[in-house]
Amino acid sequence: MSVKNYEKYTPDEFKNKTPKELGYYFPAEFFPHRATWLSWPHKELSWPGKIEKIYEPYSRFIAEISKGELVNINVNSAEMKDFALQYIKRTDADLNNITFYIHPTNDAWCRDHGPAFLINPKSVEHKKSIVNWNFNAWGNKYPPYDLDNKIPLLIAKEEKLPVFTPGIVMEGGSVEFNGKGTVLTSKSCLLNENRNPQIGQERIEKYLKDFYGVEQVLWVDDGIVGDDTDGHIDDTVRFVNDNTVLAVVESNPEDENYELLQVNLRQLKKMKLLDGQPLNVVELPMPSPVFCEGQRLPASYANFYIANESVIVPVFNCENDEIALNIIQQCFPDRKILGIDSTDIVWGLGSFHCLSQQEPAI
Repeated sequence: MSVKNYEKYTPDEFKNKTPKELGYYFPAEFFPHRATWLSWPHKELSWPGKIEKIYEPYSRFIAEISKGELVNINVNSAEMKDFALQYIKRTDADLNNITFYIHPTNDAWCRDHGPAFLINPKSVEHKKSIVNWNFNAWGNKYPPYDLDNKIPLLIAKEEKLPVFTPGIVMEGGSVEFNGKGTVLTSKSCLLNENRNPQIGQERIEKYLKDFYGVEQVLWVDDGIVGDDTDGHIDDTVRFVNDNTVLAVVESNPEDENYELLQVNLRQLKKMKLLDGQPLNVVELPMPSPVFCEGQRLPASYANFYIANESVIVPVFNCENDEIALNIIQQCFPDRKILGIDSTDIVWGLGSFHCLSQQEPAI
């Protein structure tokens, strides 16, 4: 599918300035959405032996989002659309809010290959734009990824949105925003030489500030065990409002996640926001370890998705599920909290947040 004519929606002045210079920024996930973008799962190698088991919980995820916003789903073909509808129609989804786009993908992880939507409320003509980061399948781990890398431009063409192209690798799951000038990320991922070996921390921070429209970059060291993304922040630390984060902690000192999450926690508690106030840190438990075929999986309650009317949380059939749901409910008193079994989905080494990308309403 051609993506060439997306450029006609990008004014010349956009090509010589950064989003920040033009007044654009990436809003927090709890900012109102116009839509959620997804890519229908189809890659057997991502869920070896289990892909048929993920369609039911994935469709429940779609149904819940559709109750409060549009759901736009990338599919490879009309046949894939029909296959997806078979599952979605078994749920209570609002089908009027669901649209399919023939945008072929290599895989399902739309958080990382989807567009980063920016907004500029003061703009008269272009209140929304897209950042077209490069995508290399988490350090060239899972080629091919050529189709995934085209998704931002296909969506920009579809929605007639201007595009900024920084020319470096960046993944949506590696960054977390409060919408007030701060981004959280991890050194293990963004400074990994398998992403952008030609640039160091100082230049990475400049890219984050220039192309996400932020003023402050806060770093934790690492991600959780089993995470093949080299430590995405969306498995460990999530903003729930302007100044508060949920941070996962492991209570068992013998667990291999215990110390690395304690290090992150100590770092978070020392952080201050742009107004000079300390970051408010709420601890969120980890689930019991989840294994499949002897492999430790990156199961985390932090990989929730904040939709307009609800927060959809991965749960894992363990005693901490209810504790985690109650903590998240306290952080989102005006939203429904829904736990959906992610035991099979996480075999793909991600969950609901990794599978989705929000488009802000403006």
